[in-house]
Amino acid sequence: MATQVHRNGSLSAVSLQGFVLVGFGGSAKIQALLFAVFLTLYVVTVLGNLTMIMVITLDARLHSPMYFFLKNLSFVDFCYSSVIAPKAMTIFLSSSKVISFAGCATQFFFFSLLVTTEGFLLAVMAYDRFMAICSPLRYPVTMCPMACARLVLGTYCGGCLNSIVQTSLTFQLPFCSSNRIDHFYCDVPPLLQLACADTTLNELVMFGICGLIIVSTTLVVLISYGYITMTILRMRSGSGRHKVFSTCGSHMTAVSLFYGTVFVMYAQPGALTSMEQGKVVSVFYTLVIPMLNPLIYSLRNKDVKDALRRLGQRHSLVKEDVQ
Repeated sequence: MATQVHRNGSLSAVSLQGFVLVGFGGSAKIQALLFAVFLTLYVVTVLGNLTMIMVITLDARLHSPMYFFLKNLSFVDFCYSSVIAPKAMTIFLSSSKVISFAGCATQFFFFSLLVTTEGFLLAVMAYDRFMAICSPLRYPVTMCPMACARLVLGTYCGGCLNSIVQTSLTFQLPFCSSNRIDHFYCDVPPLLQLACADTTLNELVMFGICGLIIVSTTLVVLISYGYITMTILRMRSGSGRHKVFSTCGSHMTAVSLFYGTVFVMYAQPGALTSMEQGKVVSVFYTLVIPMLNPLIYSLRNKDVKDALRRLGQRHSLVKEDVQ
């Protein structure tokens, strides 16, 4: 709902049909440049994450818990960049930058669900590495296929719960006559700026939930990697130590990039004051991080590089047989 101000100063509720996504300001050339940048990032993101999903699915040597979680991470990255990028590219080239009320709520719901799921999934991946390195004898039992499926399901349930709370609290607010969202997608901070009612509860819930998720998942990651580091230092094999550091280094890079940007955006009070800075940070974690994750995990992971090589050789053999 929106409110309309009459000449006598009274307010009355009016039906809000949609919002206008302001996006980034600038001339037509700047908008075209932004479109090209977003398109490039999105295409690389889609190709990279779908390649990871395909390689892990087709190569039997990668059918392990670590790569099961990595495949789900690639799926989440592909999905939440797809929730944002296509609509953003549309508003860069179109004179009509309107998104319906239902469309805005739907976009925010799925974005919140998928981003929260990724946060939980990164913590699960850290726990998986902890069990594999620190308790190798118990690992096959602890991280059996059923346990892995339950952990992944739990990450989606946690994401869904957070998304339901955030979406319901945000879109039940009365919005003022201005329907211009100062962003390139529907998100909580710019939406709260349009609300006529007191948004203290919404801000407290956002900071509280995001802070709780970030702190709890970060603790899981730090504790897991604390034990992993001590175990690595006790290893006698230099090659084994290098392999573990390579795998864990990739995960720590992904964790640092994701949690750092999410904290800047949602888990501190200043997140609501600078929309221009927020837009830049949002580009980073909605498109850049999903694009980087497949590169981080493939370029620094010998198993994935070997699987890509085997897949390429298999494709070449099939092509030769056809010819």
